[in-house]
Formats: sequence, structure tokens, C-alpha cells
Amino acid sequence: MIQATDTIRRPDEVPGVGRVLVVIPTYNEADNIAAIVGRVRRAAPAVQILIADDNSPDGTGAIADALADGDAHVQVLHREGKQGLGAAYLAGFDWAGERGYQAVVEMDADGSHAPEDLPALLRAAADADVVIGSRWTSGARVVNWPLRRLLLSRMGNLYARLALGMPVSDATGGYRVYRLSALDAIDLASVCSQGYSFQVELSRLAHQAGVRIVEVPITFAERERGDSKMSPRIVAEALWRITTWGVQDRRQAVRRGLNGTATGQVRWP
Repeated sequence: MIQATDTIRRPDEVPGVGRVLVVIPTYNEADNIAAIVGRVRRAAPAVQILIADDNSPDGTGAIADALADGDAHVQVLHREGKQGLGAAYLAGFDWAGERGYQAVVEMDADGSHAPEDLPALLRAAADADVVIGSRWTSGARVVNWPLRRLLLSRMGNLYARLALGMPVSDATGGYRVYRLSALDAIDLASVCSQGYSFQVELSRLAHQAGVRIVEVPITFAERERGDSKMSPRIVAEALWRITTWGVQDRRQAVRRGLNGTATGQVRWP
């Protein structure tokens, strides 16, 4: 017999985390979306899924609607057009907050983020505010990436870590769990970047907010179907923004140091 003092966990709650929403942004992912949703449902049956489709011309939105019609755990957010990855995730964060979720997951639709790794990320979220599925921590694997992409990611993350002073090995990684309380602590209204730099900006803001960030090793695989959204322009934007943020952070640190020194030199009778 269940006593009144016993904790009853709902079937749509993840132990230690609560209700979890997996946000999957899509643009022209008709070849991938059904498979990735099926893998998420098998790997983590308790989570809910929100497909945020940017009016894909290849019919991804219609496929998403069919998946939602057949599964109460799947919802669809139809957006007016291609507005970028960051905007899609911010819309997903708002959607989760308005509906009382305790955590939100970022996941790519192309299969590069293995849903089979999601249970490990959710277990880590029981004791953390932000969990990053990391490609560059001990135990991680990167599969089918050309050497150029490996070097670009490695060097880009090293540069972000040094420029921004963050203890994060994969600041550009897009497979993440955020507690809603952590998102509330971050000034999301100030987020100005998209794509590659969006993840770096949220890493920076989370670090500055003092929330607990942990990294969990994942297996990352290059997409097998469809076209990558990565472009030289996106990489250039990320490098420019990281450099700008690094300069801003150092200037603020200098100002704080000068103010502290000046304050320390004041002697009142």
C-alpha cells in the first residue's frame, strides 16, 4: 500500500530530473526525422519530443505532423521560415517553460547525436544544471569525420576555452541537457548568435551565471543522409564572436580589478 508520504513518480518523468522535453530543430530533414524520433522513443521512453521545423520545403513538417498524430509523446512547432538553429532552440526553451518542464534537451535531427547516449546525459543531469554531451572528453568517440573537420573542431574548442576562460572541453557541442532553472539564470534575451557560435554563447553565459556544468562522453557520428548546415560563413562568425566576447570579458575583468584596487586604497579616518 502506498503511504501518503511516499513519492509517486509520473510515467513521463525522468528520475532525479522531472519532465524532460527533447527539442529537435529541423530544416530539410525528411530523410532523418522519423528514424531519429523512433530512436529517442526507444532510448528514453519517458521524455517528450518537440520537433521545431523551419517550414522545410522538403516536407519535413508533414512527416513530423504524422509522427505526432501517431504518438502523444511527439509535438510539432511549425515556424515561419529558416531562422537559424539558435532561434529554434530559444523557441523550444520558451515552449518548455510555458508547459512546466523541468529540463530541455538539445539534439540534432541528422543522427550525429546518438539517442542511445541520452540516458547517460539524463543521469548526469540529476546532479548538474547543464550537461554537455562532449566529443572531446575521455571516453568520447568521433566517427566518420574527415581530418579537416576534426582539426577545426579541436582547435575551435581550444580557442574558445582559452579566449573565454571556460572549463569546458566542447563548448561548440550541441547535444545538451539544460535544467529550466539554469536557463532562468541565463540572460537568454541577450543571446545574439546562431549556429556554431550559439552553443559557445550559451556555454559562456552558463559559466558566468555560476551554474554547474558537467560533460559526459558521447559517440558523435557524421550524418549519413542529407546536407550539412555547416559553412565557412558560420565558422567565421563563430571565431569573430568568440574573439569579441573574449575581449569584452577581459576588459570587464580589468575594470573590476581597478575598481577593487581603488576601493582597497581608500582609507577613511
